[in-house]
Amino acid sequence: MSGIITELDLQEKLKILADSAKFDVACTSSGVERKGDGKHMGNASGAGICHTFTSDGRCISLLKILFTNECIYDCRYCVNRSSNDVVRTSFTPEEVCTLTMEFYRRNYIEGLFLSSGIVHSPDYTMGLLYETLFLLRSKYHFNGYIHIKGIPGASQEVVEQIGYLCDRMSVNLELPTAEGLKEIAPNKVRKNILKPMRQIQNGIKESREYHGVHSMQARVSVDEKSYYNQMAEIAESRDRMIEQREKNVKKLEEKKDILLPVQQRSRGLSHPSRYFVPAGQSTQMIVGATQETDYQIISVTEALYQRFDMKRVFYSAFVNVNQDENLPGFMEKPPLLREHRLYQADFLLRFYGFAAGELLSEKNPNFHEQIDPKCNWAVHHLEEFPVEINKADYYTLLRVPGIGTKSAGRILLARKHGQLDFEDIKRMGVVLKRALYFITCKGRMMYQTKMEEDYITRHLVYNERPSAMLLSDGSKKTYEQMNLWELGCIQQA
Repeated sequence: MSGIITELDLQEKLKILADSAKFDVACTSSGVERKGDGKHMGNASGAGICHTFTSDGRCISLLKILFTNECIYDCRYCVNRSSNDVVRTSFTPEEVCTLTMEFYRRNYIEGLFLSSGIVHSPDYTMGLLYETLFLLRSKYHFNGYIHIKGIPGASQEVVEQIGYLCDRMSVNLELPTAEGLKEIAPNKVRKNILKPMRQIQNGIKESREYHGVHSMQARVSVDEKSYYNQMAEIAESRDRMIEQREKNVKKLEEKKDILLPVQQRSRGLSHPSRYFVPAGQSTQMIVGATQETDYQIISVTEALYQRFDMKRVFYSAFVNVNQDENLPGFMEKPPLLREHRLYQADFLLRFYGFAAGELLSEKNPNFHEQIDPKCNWAVHHLEEFPVEINKADYYTLLRVPGIGTKSAGRILLARKHGQLDFEDIKRMGVVLKRALYFITCKGRMMYQTKMEEDYITRHLVYNERPSAMLLSDGSKKTYEQMNLWELGCIQQA
């Protein structure tokens, strides 16, 4: 492994390992409610972790760190790749616990986001992460939110044990396709990534059935005998995992003259009263490192939500930190606008009832740069419009640009008491500068808008960026003087 391993104090380690974690963008609200019980420190609220912003505009979660930036893999896009000449360092489990508790006591953080490079092997590294979480929960009695990054290739036993100690677990998909993964992350295999995803999904499902299908907080009564049988099974699997791990450590110590961190013995741990990954699992894809289209990316996203019950899929605009001929140009800017469009499309998949095949296709594989995906869909499906505000159902309203879930709900409630007009829906939060081309109120449009794709696209683009005049297919249109009626429409929108 290239790099320099030095003895650093805790502050220097924190500076290096926090900076190394900034490219992981999977920050979100915790998704779990857990009040303080008077015996442990901290709680977890639905609002989640404290957030902050890095200098490049990324929203990150505190305390967000790598356990180590040492790595045996040589992924071309990663700053911590084994061939890079960077300073290497690692925390110990006790050091991570110290940082978490001291930061929490000072009200700097509400939880921990812990990822890691891979040292020696995936199983060995996950064992270190397990030790850290076990110490936090048992020795330091930390009851706050913990998000842990799962490492593909680790044993099912250690993944299971960590799942009972953390709130959210995520396994990064890294690249949308297996071909892209093989091209720039040759040490990673797609099936090794999907395997722990499936295990986490099944574990969450079983935990919810065991504790109560309708709530991850209210626990149902169970037969005492089956309860203790399950306790014994979990304890037995944990002991097998620890025994195998101790053998692996012994082999490493015999093979290499290295000082490994002290292994935390966890025998005797009773059946976890915590739920298995109660905040659900998430994943992350890098955008722009390989040649996948937006259609390929959102199709993979749709499959992850449907087949693996993902809580969230995150997108990370590729930042070139290595000079490599297989990567985009070193001086190219990160595709942040493309990342933004994918997040918008992600919300349409999750909350608005859209399918990936509706938003894009093989013939139209990428999102329009100047207008958002919902507007892009609408101008390509003008046969669906205009929609009458006073008659359309909830899901039809959601397909109108400028109408969100909250404003659609308000419209349904308000029209029970009378007919709505444009001023009424504007007060409800409808963005009329987008919606006016696609709706009628009391049978009339706000203006006599021409239902033509070119015309509406130009006006939508003008509202977002007045200097840009593009057609819906992305081709440029020459500037032309607008007539007085068109200009009046724009000024009042």
